[in-house]
Amino acid sequence: MSTFSNRRHPVIRFVLAVLLALVGALVAPVASAQSAPPGSSVRVGTSPYGVALTPDGRHAYVVATEQGTVAVVDTSTRKVVAHVDVGPGATDVAITPDGRRAYVTTDTPFSLYGAVHVIDTATNKKVGSIGVGETPLGLAVTPDGRRVYVVNTWSSTVSVIDTATGKRTDEIRVGDSPATNSPIDLAISPDGRRAYVANAGDGVADSVSVIDTATGKVIGWPGRIGGYVCGLAVTPDGRSLYVTARPSTVHVVDTATGKVTGDPIAVGEEATDVAVSADGRRAYVVNEIADSVSVIDTTTRTVLETIPVKDGPTRIALTPDGRHAYVTLYYSDTVRVLDL
Repeated sequence: MSTFSNRRHPVIRFVLAVLLALVGALVAPVASAQSAPPGSSVRVGTSPYGVALTPDGRHAYVVATEQGTVAVVDTSTRKVVAHVDVGPGATDVAITPDGRRAYVTTDTPFSLYGAVHVIDTATNKKVGSIGVGETPLGLAVTPDGRRVYVVNTWSSTVSVIDTATGKRTDEIRVGDSPATNSPIDLAISPDGRRAYVANAGDGVADSVSVIDTATGKVIGWPGRIGGYVCGLAVTPDGRSLYVTARPSTVHVVDTATGKVTGDPIAVGEEATDVAVSADGRRAYVVNEIADSVSVIDTTTRTVLETIPVKDGPTRIALTPDGRHAYVTLYYSDTVRVLDL
């Protein structure tokens, strides 16, 4: 999930900075008197943003946006074992289900279009690049590993990449322009049949587009969510979609009916990214201005705990065993490892 606020990062090219200011991404954190939680921090490079874990949980891939690299962290030692150069403007990362490839979005400076770079995780070398739309942010790999879906914020589209050929096979429009519909994040259902796209912008800023992955068509959205939609996560059973919305709520969508169910769940200020545990029992929400992570019981839909973090938390990824969470801290150049 991508986060949006009034914070402007000089490393992202000017057009992206303007867009982030427009829809409110990457908010500057406020001072916090909270103590750091148990765990440890790993220095990964300047301005870390996206993070993903390999399926075996042995490595975390962390995008250092300003540095233009991806740090590879050994989760057993919590040490960086490699830095992969992907160029300036890198934002998010996703890893294939077999763990063999990592895909990284970059917004190429002074170019109308962005790119997705491919990393061979065995060698930690860049082995390819694929052109996509303008200002790519979030991305996700289908459960069968055959396709990568990429949201292009300034193009108001979703690019589809065939992982076997390394080619872009489709460009799905989810809005008319960035002013009316700017996709910023997406999640794919466990069966791979649906892609859910979080929309920002003035037109349908509080909505989620639903793409039928078999046809590549937008088949609707679950009405108005409320607030600026930021992050998405689907539960492992595919029945519920957790949606964060600025300034401080989480909404739950029934994927069968496409309707928001129950009352909004109140979390910390500037709720942005969200991840659901492998057993589906917990949802973890990054609150960027509040400098915290909210832990939600998905059965009762109540906040069980608020974990303090510092220095601009942006994205979160959970280890497969559910014992740890990796949270990127934009202003400390580190990824924080939380013991859950």
